[in-house]
Amino acid sequence: MFEATKVGRTVSKEDFKEQQEELRTLLLEAQRELRETNIPVVVLVSGVEGAGKGEVVNRLNEWLDTRGVQTFAFWDETDEERARPRYWRFWRTLPPRGDITILFGGWYAAPIENRFQDHCNDAELDAELNRIVEFERMLIQDGALIVKFWFHMSEENQKACLNALSRDDRSRWKMMPQKAKFSEHYRVFEQVAERVVQHTDQGISPWHLVEAKDTRYRDLTVGKTLLHAIRTRLSDPGGAPNQGAATGSLDMPSGAQAQITVLDKLDLSKSLATPKYKTRMTELQKEINELAWYAYNAKRSTVLMFEGVDAGGKGGAIRRITSAIDARLYRTIPVAAPTDEEKAHHYLWRFWRQVPRAGYITIYDRSWYGRVLVERVEGYASDTEWRRAYSEINRFEEQLVGSGIVLLKFWIHIDQDEQLKRFQDREETAYKRYKITADDWRNREKWPAYKEAVNEMVARTSTQHAPWTLVEGNDKPYTRVKVMRTICESLERALAAGRPAISGYVPCGDKRTAAPAPSGTPVEKDQKGKG
Repeated sequence: MFEATKVGRTVSKEDFKEQQEELRTLLLEAQRELRETNIPVVVLVSGVEGAGKGEVVNRLNEWLDTRGVQTFAFWDETDEERARPRYWRFWRTLPPRGDITILFGGWYAAPIENRFQDHCNDAELDAELNRIVEFERMLIQDGALIVKFWFHMSEENQKACLNALSRDDRSRWKMMPQKAKFSEHYRVFEQVAERVVQHTDQGISPWHLVEAKDTRYRDLTVGKTLLHAIRTRLSDPGGAPNQGAATGSLDMPSGAQAQITVLDKLDLSKSLATPKYKTRMTELQKEINELAWYAYNAKRSTVLMFEGVDAGGKGGAIRRITSAIDARLYRTIPVAAPTDEEKAHHYLWRFWRQVPRAGYITIYDRSWYGRVLVERVEGYASDTEWRRAYSEINRFEEQLVGSGIVLLKFWIHIDQDEQLKRFQDREETAYKRYKITADDWRNREKWPAYKEAVNEMVARTSTQHAPWTLVEGNDKPYTRVKVMRTICESLERALAAGRPAISGYVPCGDKRTAAPAPSGTPVEKDQKGKG
């Protein structure tokens, strides 16, 4: 498929000078129009070594207004990045709406290099490429424009370019001689590249193959292709593909039993006597503190996510956790309506920013499930947006768990009578009054709609790697003990098992491994008969 990039296309100096002036003007005009839209632009720059990727990026920064352009390279990995899932580094670089981000290699660099070095096989590579396709589709469906360039040239031309670069003191190639391995096995690398390009050359995010031998031809081709892509999108701002998206509300059969949900199956009469609650809570708080330190030493991160009806008891459960754990080990993230900065990005962006470092804990008081709950019921998200969010959320959680994070999801439920009682108590108690708002009362009127949304959420996102824990919430002591017990049992299992990986997820895109669980964890003590 790369034969078309080896035909020897060139542009004369005179033609380049004439076309460059017009192209630069048009690019700046398109960029100014872009800033008035909700369209973020991601430019991926990849290809064979010696093809001049850095020169192309420098040219784009020369032609464009750099106040709306950011450039990121991924040739090395920081300690901060190694402590988090691999895609965290990419989410951090995504542009706000109206801006442009240029990525060297992007999410393609690691899979290509790992396959080239035989760190994974073709099946593992294909699995990673499938995830890339889904990742790009998710960004595009949210309004992003992704423009992907692959720069290529013949083996003979590459050798000539690399020889010239090896004599250039300003060349990255001279500064990083270990990269020579790619040129020494040109044909193997080309085979890997062809597999990658073919697999990810989708209609909504196609690859643009650019012949790179002649720099003037290369740069003009990139500039004009980018201009065309932006102009096309500007002519139809709402034209992001939504292939196969369902529309309209789901019509359920009528009748009480036909409308039953998973929440109706909860026994909300469950309770726990005060003396037993105090004894059990003391034991669990001591245990969770020890487990938090074991997890820290084992470099196992934990994400605790709490959802539930208003006044369900999320805050009380969270306080019992945080009061038992060293404050240096955790962060609590209260999730409210998105800020202007957050609205300028994909809705998962603000949650990726808070993913904990290896060994630490992040507690979300409400979460990314707002897209399929409040945003769905209140109409803040379109039908297409919230329907596609299920698969987006599943992929997000798969990446967290696949990187070694212990992810626990809690839905705390109470009935309407108990909620009314708690609402009234909040209004009558001065230090609780801030918790009750007009929205809380209004949301009670949409109780059936929220039940339906929760039922579908659980059915579609309670996966093997990230199951939901539904908690009976009418009795606060019972609720808090169940939450604490679930966390302790899950951490014990995770620490005993070491760092798991979802089958087929990690091998090609991420070769990192975590430290094994430290000796002497509570589970190991039990196994030795000393617990």
